[in-house]
Amino acid sequence: MGAPAQAPAAAPVVTLEHVAKRYGGVTAVHDAHFNIGRGEFFSLLGPSGCGKTTTLRLIAGFETPSAGRVLLENQDVSTVPPYHRRVNTVFQHYALFPHLSVYDNVAYGPRSQGLAEGEIRRRVEELLGVVRLAGLGGRRPGQLSGGQQQRVALARALVNFPVALLLDEPLGALDLKLRQTMQLELKRIQREVGITFLYVTHDQEEALTMSDRIAVMNEGRIEQIDTPQTIYDSPRTAFVADFLGRANLLPARVTAVDGASVSVAIAGGHPVRVATPAWRPAAGAAALVMVRPERVRVGGAAGPAALRATVSEVVFQGPVVRCAVRAPDDTEIIAHLGAAATLAPGQVVFVDWDPDAPRLLPPAAADVGAA
Repeated sequence: MGAPAQAPAAAPVVTLEHVAKRYGGVTAVHDAHFNIGRGEFFSLLGPSGCGKTTTLRLIAGFETPSAGRVLLENQDVSTVPPYHRRVNTVFQHYALFPHLSVYDNVAYGPRSQGLAEGEIRRRVEELLGVVRLAGLGGRRPGQLSGGQQQRVALARALVNFPVALLLDEPLGALDLKLRQTMQLELKRIQREVGITFLYVTHDQEEALTMSDRIAVMNEGRIEQIDTPQTIYDSPRTAFVADFLGRANLLPARVTAVDGASVSVAIAGGHPVRVATPAWRPAAGAAALVMVRPERVRVGGAAGPAALRATVSEVVFQGPVVRCAVRAPDDTEIIAHLGAAATLAPGQVVFVDWDPDAPRLLPPAAADVGAA
Protein backbone atom coordinates (compact mmCIF):
# COMPACT_ATOMS: atom_id res chain seq x y z
CA MET A 1 0.00 0.00 0.00
CA GLY A 2 1.07 3.59 -0.44
CA ALA A 3 1.20 6.37 2.13
CA PRO A 4 -0.59 5.68 5.44
CA ALA A 5 -4.36 5.74 5.11
CA GLN A 6 -6.42 8.25 7.04
CA ALA A 7 -7.31 6.65 10.38
CA PRO A 8 -10.93 6.31 11.52
CA ALA A 9 -12.12 9.06 13.84
CA ALA A 10 -13.60 6.61 16.38
CA ALA A 11 -12.12 3.62 18.21
CA PRO A 12 -11.72 0.61 15.89
CA VAL A 13 -14.44 -2.03 15.76
CA VAL A 14 -12.84 -4.08 12.96
CA THR A 15 -9.07 -4.45 12.63
CA LEU A 16 -7.15 -6.38 10.00
CA GLU A 17 -3.49 -6.89 10.85
CA HIS A 18 -1.47 -7.85 7.77
CA VAL A 19 -4.13 -10.34 6.67
CA ALA A 20 -3.57 -12.56 3.65
CA LYS A 21 -5.73 -15.29 2.13
CA ARG A 22 -4.32 -17.91 -0.20
CA TYR A 23 -6.06 -20.69 -2.11
CA GLY A 24 -3.30 -23.04 -3.19
CA GLY A 25 -0.93 -21.00 -5.33
CA VAL A 26 -3.39 -18.10 -5.72
CA THR A 27 -3.37 -15.20 -3.26
CA ALA A 28 -6.82 -13.59 -3.09
CA VAL A 29 -5.90 -10.99 -0.44
CA HIS A 30 -2.41 -9.55 0.05
CA ASP A 31 -1.40 -7.96 3.37
CA ALA A 32 -4.67 -6.17 4.22
CA HIS A 33 -3.88 -3.85 7.12
CA PHE A 34 -6.47 -1.30 8.29
CA ASN A 35 -9.03 -0.36 10.95
CA ILE A 36 -12.74 0.45 10.68
CA GLY A 37 -14.06 2.80 13.35
CA ARG A 38 -17.19 2.54 15.48
CA GLY A 39 -20.17 4.03 13.66
CA GLU A 40 -18.26 4.33 10.39
CA PHE A 41 -19.65 3.58 6.91
CA PHE A 42 -16.67 1.91 5.24
CA SER A 43 -16.72 0.57 1.67
CA LEU A 44 -14.52 -1.94 -0.11
CA LEU A 45 -14.57 -0.90 -3.77
CA GLY A 46 -13.10 -2.68 -6.75
CA PRO A 47 -13.76 -4.79 -9.85
CA SER A 48 -14.91 -8.42 -9.79
CA GLY A 49 -12.16 -10.72 -8.55
CA CYS A 50 -10.20 -8.02 -6.69
CA GLY A 51 -10.58 -9.70 -3.27
CA LYS A 52 -13.19 -7.45 -1.66
CA THR A 53 -15.75 -10.22 -0.95
CA THR A 54 -12.98 -12.50 0.35
CA THR A 55 -11.97 -9.71 2.73
CA LEU A 56 -15.57 -9.41 3.95
CA ARG A 57 -15.78 -13.19 4.41
CA LEU A 58 -12.58 -13.12 6.50
CA ILE A 59 -14.20 -10.56 8.80
CA ALA A 60 -17.48 -12.50 8.92
CA GLY A 61 -15.70 -15.76 9.78
CA PHE A 62 -16.62 -17.67 6.62
CA GLU A 63 -12.90 -17.81 5.74
CA THR A 64 -9.80 -18.19 7.93
CA PRO A 65 -6.72 -16.02 7.26
CA SER A 66 -3.65 -17.69 5.77
CA ALA A 67 -1.61 -15.04 7.57
CA GLY A 68 -2.31 -12.14 9.92
CA ARG A 69 -5.13 -11.53 12.39
CA VAL A 70 -8.75 -10.34 12.33
CA LEU A 71 -9.88 -8.46 15.44
CA LEU A 72 -13.36 -7.34 16.53
CA GLU A 73 -13.31 -4.72 19.28
CA ASN A 74 -9.61 -5.55 19.82
CA GLN A 75 -10.30 -9.27 20.37
CA ASP A 76 -8.62 -11.76 18.02
CA VAL A 77 -11.40 -13.69 16.24
CA SER A 78 -9.29 -15.13 13.41
CA THR A 79 -10.35 -18.71 14.20
CA VAL A 80 -13.71 -17.95 15.83
CA PRO A 81 -16.68 -19.37 13.84
CA PRO A 82 -19.23 -16.95 12.31
CA TYR A 83 -22.01 -17.73 14.81
CA HIS A 84 -19.77 -16.62 17.70
CA ARG A 85 -18.85 -13.26 16.11
CA ARG A 86 -20.92 -10.16 16.83
CA VAL A 87 -21.34 -9.33 13.15
CA ASN A 88 -24.18 -9.98 10.73
CA THR A 89 -24.10 -10.17 6.94
CA VAL A 90 -26.61 -9.01 4.33
CA PHE A 91 -26.15 -10.54 0.87
CA GLN A 92 -27.47 -9.56 -2.55
CA HIS A 93 -30.08 -12.32 -2.21
CA TYR A 94 -31.85 -11.54 1.04
CA ALA A 95 -32.82 -15.15 1.98
CA LEU A 96 -35.97 -14.07 3.81
CA PHE A 97 -38.22 -16.84 5.10
CA PRO A 98 -41.13 -16.77 2.60
CA HIS A 99 -43.57 -18.55 4.94
CA LEU A 100 -43.01 -16.08 7.79
CA SER A 101 -44.42 -12.58 8.16
CA VAL A 102 -42.17 -9.52 8.06
CA TYR A 103 -42.47 -9.30 11.85
CA ASP A 104 -41.48 -12.95 12.34
CA ASN A 105 -38.58 -12.66 9.91
CA VAL A 106 -37.13 -9.80 11.95
CA ALA A 107 -37.97 -11.51 15.25
CA TYR A 108 -36.21 -14.74 14.26
CA GLY A 109 -32.81 -13.75 15.68
CA PRO A 110 -33.96 -12.49 19.10
CA ARG A 111 -36.21 -15.54 19.48
CA SER A 112 -33.23 -17.81 18.73
CA GLN A 113 -31.43 -16.08 21.61
CA GLY A 114 -34.33 -16.80 23.96
CA LEU A 115 -35.23 -13.16 24.67
CA ALA A 116 -38.50 -12.30 26.35
CA GLU A 117 -41.38 -11.64 23.96
CA GLY A 118 -41.80 -8.09 25.26
CA GLU A 119 -38.16 -7.26 24.47
CA ILE A 120 -38.50 -8.93 21.04
CA ARG A 121 -41.56 -6.83 20.22
CA ARG A 122 -39.80 -3.64 21.34
CA ARG A 123 -36.77 -4.37 19.15
CA VAL A 124 -38.74 -5.46 16.10
CA GLU A 125 -41.10 -2.48 16.18
CA GLU A 126 -38.18 -0.11 16.68
CA LEU A 127 -36.26 -1.53 13.70
CA LEU A 128 -39.33 -1.65 11.44
CA GLY A 129 -39.77 2.04 12.22
CA VAL A 130 -36.14 2.79 11.38
CA VAL A 131 -36.42 1.04 7.99
CA ARG A 132 -39.81 2.68 7.33
CA LEU A 133 -41.83 -0.53 7.34
CA ALA A 134 -44.01 0.22 10.38
CA GLY A 135 -47.48 -1.18 9.77
CA LEU A 136 -46.24 -3.85 7.32
CA GLY A 137 -45.21 -6.43 9.91
CA GLY A 138 -48.09 -8.74 9.03
CA ARG A 139 -47.18 -9.06 5.35
CA ARG A 140 -45.20 -11.90 3.79
CA PRO A 141 -41.98 -11.15 1.83
CA GLY A 142 -43.72 -12.05 -1.44
CA GLN A 143 -46.14 -9.15 -0.90
CA LEU A 144 -43.32 -6.58 -0.77
CA SER A 145 -41.31 -4.73 -3.41
CA GLY A 146 -37.61 -5.41 -3.88
CA GLY A 147 -36.65 -2.33 -1.91
CA GLN A 148 -38.98 -3.28 0.95
CA GLN A 149 -37.56 -6.81 1.05
CA GLN A 150 -34.07 -5.34 1.26
CA ARG A 151 -35.12 -3.24 4.24
CA VAL A 152 -36.59 -6.32 5.96
CA ALA A 153 -33.22 -8.04 5.52
CA LEU A 154 -31.51 -4.99 7.05
CA ALA A 155 -33.88 -4.94 10.03
CA ARG A 156 -33.36 -8.68 10.59
CA ALA A 157 -29.56 -8.20 10.51
CA LEU A 158 -29.65 -5.20 12.86
CA VAL A 159 -32.15 -6.44 15.44
CA ASN A 160 -29.48 -8.31 17.45
CA PHE A 161 -27.34 -5.14 17.62
CA PRO A 162 -24.15 -6.46 15.99
CA VAL A 163 -20.93 -4.47 16.41
CA ALA A 164 -20.69 -4.37 12.62
CA LEU A 165 -23.01 -5.05 9.70
CA LEU A 166 -21.38 -6.54 6.61
CA LEU A 167 -23.13 -5.88 3.30
CA ASP A 168 -22.09 -7.78 0.16
CA GLU A 169 -23.47 -5.84 -2.84
CA PRO A 170 -27.01 -5.84 -1.37
CA LEU A 171 -28.40 -3.42 -3.99
CA GLY A 172 -27.24 -5.39 -7.01
CA ALA A 173 -30.65 -6.96 -7.70
CA LEU A 174 -32.51 -3.62 -7.75
CA ASP A 175 -33.21 -1.42 -10.77
CA LEU A 176 -31.24 1.81 -11.21
CA LYS A 177 -33.79 4.26 -9.76
CA LEU A 178 -34.56 2.08 -6.75
CA ARG A 179 -30.84 1.44 -6.21
CA GLN A 180 -30.17 5.19 -6.08
CA THR A 181 -33.02 5.69 -3.61
CA MET A 182 -31.78 2.84 -1.42
CA GLN A 183 -28.26 4.32 -1.32
CA LEU A 184 -29.64 7.31 0.57
CA GLU A 185 -31.86 5.08 2.70
CA LEU A 186 -28.93 2.88 3.71
CA LYS A 187 -26.90 5.88 4.78
CA ARG A 188 -29.86 7.27 6.76
CA ILE A 189 -30.41 3.92 8.50
CA GLN A 190 -26.71 3.62 9.33
CA ARG A 191 -26.69 7.07 10.91
CA GLU A 192 -29.82 6.36 12.93
CA VAL A 193 -28.66 3.03 14.38
CA GLY A 194 -25.01 4.14 14.77
CA ILE A 195 -23.62 0.70 13.88
CA THR A 196 -20.47 0.19 11.80
CA PHE A 197 -21.29 -0.74 8.20
CA LEU A 198 -18.77 -2.52 5.96
CA TYR A 199 -20.09 -2.33 2.41
CA VAL A 200 -18.73 -4.30 -0.56
CA THR A 201 -19.41 -2.91 -4.04
CA HIS A 202 -18.02 -2.53 -7.54
CA ASP A 203 -20.21 0.55 -8.10
CA GLN A 204 -18.29 3.79 -7.66
CA GLU A 205 -21.47 5.86 -7.28
CA GLU A 206 -22.61 3.72 -4.34
CA ALA A 207 -19.25 4.08 -2.64
CA LEU A 208 -19.06 7.85 -3.17
CA THR A 209 -22.67 8.42 -2.06
CA MET A 210 -22.65 6.44 1.18
CA SER A 211 -19.12 6.05 2.53
CA ASP A 212 -17.19 7.85 5.22
CA ARG A 213 -14.07 6.13 3.86
CA ILE A 214 -13.36 3.91 0.86
CA ALA A 215 -10.73 1.21 0.37
CA VAL A 216 -10.01 0.70 -3.34
CA MET A 217 -8.86 -2.85 -4.10
CA ASN A 218 -7.04 -4.21 -7.14
CA GLU A 219 -5.82 -7.78 -7.63
CA GLY A 220 -6.05 -8.57 -3.94
CA ARG A 221 -4.26 -5.43 -2.76
CA ILE A 222 -5.61 -2.27 -1.19
CA GLU A 223 -4.26 0.61 -3.27
CA GLN A 224 -5.72 3.49 -1.25
CA ILE A 225 -7.92 4.16 1.79
CA ASP A 226 -9.30 7.65 2.20
CA THR A 227 -12.44 9.77 2.26
CA PRO A 228 -14.43 9.79 -1.00
CA GLN A 229 -13.40 13.36 -1.81
CA THR A 230 -9.71 12.71 -1.17
CA ILE A 231 -9.68 9.55 -3.29
CA TYR A 232 -11.49 11.35 -6.11
CA ASP A 233 -9.40 14.55 -5.99
CA SER A 234 -6.04 13.01 -5.08
CA PRO A 235 -5.77 9.38 -6.19
CA ARG A 236 -2.39 7.78 -5.52
CA THR A 237 -2.29 5.42 -8.50
CA ALA A 238 -3.48 5.29 -12.09
CA PHE A 239 -5.80 2.40 -11.21
CA VAL A 240 -7.55 4.39 -8.46
CA ALA A 241 -7.85 7.46 -10.69
CA ASP A 242 -9.36 5.47 -13.55
CA PHE A 243 -11.64 3.23 -11.48
CA LEU A 244 -13.17 5.96 -9.32
CA GLY A 245 -14.70 8.35 -11.82
CA ARG A 246 -13.35 9.33 -15.22
CA ALA A 247 -9.83 10.63 -15.63
CA ASN A 248 -7.43 11.86 -18.27
CA LEU A 249 -4.16 9.98 -17.68
CA LEU A 250 -1.62 11.79 -19.84
CA PRO A 251 1.86 10.26 -20.35
CA ALA A 252 4.50 12.66 -19.06
CA ARG A 253 8.22 13.03 -18.52
CA VAL A 254 9.58 14.85 -15.45
CA THR A 255 11.81 17.76 -16.53
CA ALA A 256 12.58 19.36 -13.14
CA VAL A 257 11.81 18.96 -9.44
CA ASP A 258 11.71 22.18 -7.48
CA GLY A 259 10.56 21.94 -3.86
CA ALA A 260 6.76 22.02 -3.78
CA SER A 261 6.26 21.58 -7.52
CA VAL A 262 7.37 19.38 -10.41
CA SER A 263 7.73 20.42 -14.05
CA VAL A 264 6.72 17.83 -16.61
CA ALA A 265 6.23 17.65 -20.37
CA ILE A 266 3.09 16.18 -21.94
CA ALA A 267 1.72 15.90 -25.47
CA GLY A 268 5.01 16.12 -27.32
CA GLY A 269 6.70 18.60 -25.01
CA HIS A 270 3.95 20.88 -23.67
CA PRO A 271 5.07 22.12 -20.18
CA VAL A 272 2.88 21.57 -17.10
CA ARG A 273 3.58 22.28 -13.42
CA VAL A 274 2.18 19.90 -10.84
CA ALA A 275 2.36 19.75 -7.03
CA THR A 276 5.12 17.41 -5.85
CA PRO A 277 3.57 14.00 -5.04
CA ALA A 278 4.44 11.76 -2.09
CA TRP A 279 6.36 9.34 -4.34
CA ARG A 280 8.99 12.05 -5.13
CA PRO A 281 9.86 11.52 -8.82
CA ALA A 282 13.32 12.34 -10.15
CA ALA A 283 14.12 14.40 -13.23
CA GLY A 284 13.82 12.23 -16.32
CA ALA A 285 11.31 9.83 -14.73
CA ALA A 286 8.19 8.69 -16.57
CA ALA A 287 4.89 9.67 -14.96
CA LEU A 288 1.21 10.31 -15.63
CA VAL A 289 -0.59 13.63 -15.33
CA MET A 290 -4.15 13.03 -14.08
CA VAL A 291 -6.83 15.65 -14.79
CA ARG A 292 -10.54 15.05 -14.25
CA PRO A 293 -12.63 15.88 -17.37
CA GLU A 294 -14.78 18.40 -15.49
CA ARG A 295 -11.64 20.41 -14.66
CA VAL A 296 -10.60 20.74 -18.33
CA ARG A 297 -11.45 23.99 -20.14
CA VAL A 298 -11.83 24.17 -23.91
CA GLY A 299 -11.95 27.54 -25.64
CA GLY A 300 -11.05 29.55 -28.70
CA ALA A 301 -8.51 31.83 -27.01
CA ALA A 302 -5.04 30.77 -25.92
CA GLY A 303 -4.14 31.30 -22.26
CA PRO A 304 -0.54 31.40 -21.01
CA ALA A 305 -0.45 27.63 -20.32
CA ALA A 306 -2.96 26.48 -22.95
CA LEU A 307 -2.37 23.52 -25.25
CA ARG A 308 -3.42 23.80 -28.88
CA ALA A 309 -5.66 20.90 -29.94
CA THR A 310 -8.30 19.84 -32.44
CA VAL A 311 -11.81 18.69 -31.54
CA SER A 312 -12.29 15.06 -32.57
CA GLU A 313 -15.67 14.20 -31.04
CA VAL A 314 -18.61 15.97 -29.40
CA VAL A 315 -21.29 13.92 -27.63
CA PHE A 316 -24.34 15.40 -25.89
CA GLN A 317 -24.96 13.53 -22.60
CA GLY A 318 -27.77 15.56 -21.02
CA PRO A 319 -26.26 17.74 -18.28
CA VAL A 320 -22.80 17.68 -19.90
CA VAL A 321 -21.23 17.63 -23.34
CA ARG A 322 -18.40 15.12 -23.67
CA CYS A 323 -15.74 16.71 -25.85
CA ALA A 324 -12.66 14.80 -27.06
CA VAL A 325 -9.73 16.78 -28.41
CA ARG A 326 -6.38 15.69 -29.80
CA ALA A 327 -3.04 17.43 -29.35
CA PRO A 328 -0.60 17.65 -32.30
CA ASP A 329 1.12 14.41 -31.12
CA ASP A 330 -2.31 12.64 -31.08
CA THR A 331 -2.65 12.68 -27.28
CA GLU A 332 -6.39 12.58 -26.49
CA ILE A 333 -7.91 14.74 -23.74
CA ILE A 334 -11.54 14.47 -22.62
CA ALA A 335 -13.45 17.47 -21.29
CA HIS A 336 -16.92 17.57 -19.73
CA LEU A 337 -18.43 20.90 -20.68
CA GLY A 338 -21.71 22.64 -19.97
CA ALA A 339 -24.70 21.57 -22.03
CA ALA A 340 -24.64 24.92 -23.85
CA ALA A 341 -21.16 24.26 -25.32
CA THR A 342 -21.06 24.68 -29.11
CA LEU A 343 -18.09 22.87 -30.63
CA ALA A 344 -17.69 20.79 -33.77
CA PRO A 345 -15.24 18.08 -34.89
CA GLY A 346 -12.27 19.59 -36.71
CA GLN A 347 -12.41 22.87 -34.81
CA VAL A 348 -9.06 24.17 -33.50
CA VAL A 349 -9.25 25.00 -29.78
CA PHE A 350 -7.04 25.64 -26.75
CA VAL A 351 -7.12 23.44 -23.67
CA ASP A 352 -6.11 24.36 -20.14
CA TRP A 353 -7.07 23.91 -16.47
CA ASP A 354 -6.60 25.57 -13.10
CA PRO A 355 -3.16 25.10 -11.48
CA ASP A 356 -4.59 22.87 -8.72
CA ALA A 357 -6.38 20.52 -11.15
CA PRO A 358 -3.59 18.12 -12.21
CA ARG A 359 -2.05 15.37 -10.09
CA LEU A 360 1.19 13.53 -10.83
CA LEU A 361 0.95 9.74 -10.59
CA PRO A 362 3.52 6.97 -11.05
CA PRO A 363 3.25 5.24 -14.44
CA ALA A 364 0.63 2.48 -14.50
CA ALA A 365 3.20 -0.33 -14.62
CA ALA A 366 5.11 1.04 -11.60
CA ASP A 367 5.14 -0.66 -8.23
CA VAL A 368 2.34 1.16 -6.42
CA GLY A 369 3.78 0.06 -3.09
CA ALA A 370 6.45 2.69 -3.57
CA ALA A 371 3.89 5.46 -3.95
